[in-house]
Amino acid sequence: MDLLDILLSASFWAAAVRIASPLIFATMGELICERAGVLNLGIEGIMVIGAFCGWMTVYLGFGLWFGVAAALAAGMVFGLLHGVLTVPFGLSQHVVGLGVTLLATSVTYFAYRLSLPEVTIPPRIEPFQPYAIPVLSDIPLLGAALFAQTPLTYLAFATVLVVSVVLYRTPLGLALRAAGENPASVAAQGLSVTAIRMGAVIVGSGLMAVGGAFLTMSAFSSFFFEMINGRGWICIALVVFGAWKPGKALLGALLFAAFDALQIRLQQTPLGALVPYQIFLMVPYVLSILALVLMSRRAEIPAALMVPFNKGER
Repeated sequence: MDLLDILLSASFWAAAVRIASPLIFATMGELICERAGVLNLGIEGIMVIGAFCGWMTVYLGFGLWFGVAAALAAGMVFGLLHGVLTVPFGLSQHVVGLGVTLLATSVTYFAYRLSLPEVTIPPRIEPFQPYAIPVLSDIPLLGAALFAQTPLTYLAFATVLVVSVVLYRTPLGLALRAAGENPASVAAQGLSVTAIRMGAVIVGSGLMAVGGAFLTMSAFSSFFFEMINGRGWICIALVVFGAWKPGKALLGALLFAAFDALQIRLQQTPLGALVPYQIFLMVPYVLSILALVLMSRRAEIPAALMVPFNKGER
């Protein structure tokens, strides 16, 4: 199978969409936080605890959507912690974010060992199954890629639409964007910058956790600690790649996922026998860095990103 055959196969694009789905959730969550002026470096740990909570909820006998709700709630709890420390208290967003990542990862490890002390191989659950949308799934190439996915993938794309509409078509979105650009103007309108930023961090963190839950409930059907594997940091880069715009960030997630799906298939070609597999694993990240460099040069960072706001101060 040569490169052209890979790029023209429905299975390749279906895999790319599937790989992109958790990135879409987490990227939208990070984008909401940063649009409000808060850099959330807790994303990696929040995705870990979201993956664990969703999986454990289903393993305990609850439904899959209960698992999604549990992951969302867990992410929002850690978002609340991050928001309290960075917004009203004004602590360093870098330090707090890294602390949240370490705390969430440690809490996950403790809860896992406490719940399953004798288990060496993580139990499996029955994950979300692909649902082919009638008629649309029969479209050549595009149908299998977009319309024969699991419900969480459809929810990921719907999330992009909702975030776009809220950010650019509602008063709430205008206030949120203003909180990341000129928070003093928000306060002048009688709105609470603290409440807006806190709400953005809490909601954004919930979406990050759902991105982690996708991996255990729609991709791998089990939980292991290395499964996030730097996806959170990739999502932070995707926000920059997308110039803090949901549509462009979605394209960035699909682009990275396509690179990832491509390297997996290239390893199965004759080239894979000649080139060390580490080179293939490196390719998506190298190409993503190059794309990030090219796109970020024209990106305009929110003016008040990482800038604490205290009412009455100039």
